[in-house]
Amino acid sequence: MRIFSGIQPTGRKHLGNFIGAIEPYVVHQERGEAIYCVVDLHATTVPYETARMRASVYDTACILLAAGLDPERCIFFRQSDVPEHTELSWLLASVTSFGDLNRMHQFKDKAGAQRDLVSASLFTYPVLMAADVLAYRADEVPVGDDQRQHIELMRDIAERFNARFAPDAATPPLVVPEGVYREVGARIMDLQEPTRKMSTTGGTEQGTVLVLDEPKTIEKKFKRAVTDSGSEILHDREQKPGVANLIEIYAAVKGLSFADVEREFAAARYGDFKVAVAGAVVERLMPVQERYAELRADEGTLEAIFADGAEKARAITRETLADVRELMGVGPNRAAVR
Repeated sequence: MRIFSGIQPTGRKHLGNFIGAIEPYVVHQERGEAIYCVVDLHATTVPYETARMRASVYDTACILLAAGLDPERCIFFRQSDVPEHTELSWLLASVTSFGDLNRMHQFKDKAGAQRDLVSASLFTYPVLMAADVLAYRADEVPVGDDQRQHIELMRDIAERFNARFAPDAATPPLVVPEGVYREVGARIMDLQEPTRKMSTTGGTEQGTVLVLDEPKTIEKKFKRAVTDSGSEILHDREQKPGVANLIEIYAAVKGLSFADVEREFAAARYGDFKVAVAGAVVERLMPVQERYAELRADEGTLEAIFADGAEKARAITRETLADVRELMGVGPNRAAVR
């Protein structure tokens, strides 16, 4: 079983990122051969500050490592250190439909937010994302629920490539991957606007809990969290979106089901429940914050981790690219040069 996923270095990481992506990374490294990268190339598709980019890559890497990602048990690297990603992206563009890219929801959303330039790289972003995964012939891709459309396109690209360039192959050259979506905690919402996803760009400041927030700040944000009319603590996203969001956060942090949380707080008031959720989050994030501070102080070690991971990653991607090039008739003919 080979597992691949990437995380953007844009924005400060919040509780939704932590529960929905970072913690699952740690779990999946025990399930098979896990490969993770900080996708800095994807971050260049929208305007960014050059000086901030490198710092954001380090910040993101440190949070992942502090949460429990172990370079000895997984392959962990920086996307731009493995050039096969971009080469494969170009080659796969030949089996990617313009119409499919034009229908991508995230492109429309992000393009609409740009005041000046809408980059071509933002449009072709899904092809690079497909290359990220297909270069490793990964079986599974742990991602957020909002990435389903990208996963479906990725699968289509792999199937088209196999059908066009290796229709009679006993083993298809590219693996058609499956998306893996977390059920509990898959969609953490803004504490102030519980019908909107928690975000550092489109959310509210008081409704977004950052992984590196001070404990008192976290407690204050939860105490001010929007709840709903009534007094019952029930998981009902339609009628009680605020309470349902708090239940999902507590369930994810504590490893419980929604029903477990409802039973535990059956007689509790909203105020007491919010205090309990805040306490659980603070308890979970405190060791991560402490470890983060230690790691962030040593950028040399981070670069060494990236370099080691990139070397391991390239051992896989070079083989995939050699096969793809040969099938597409690009570059040296391997049979002729032997």
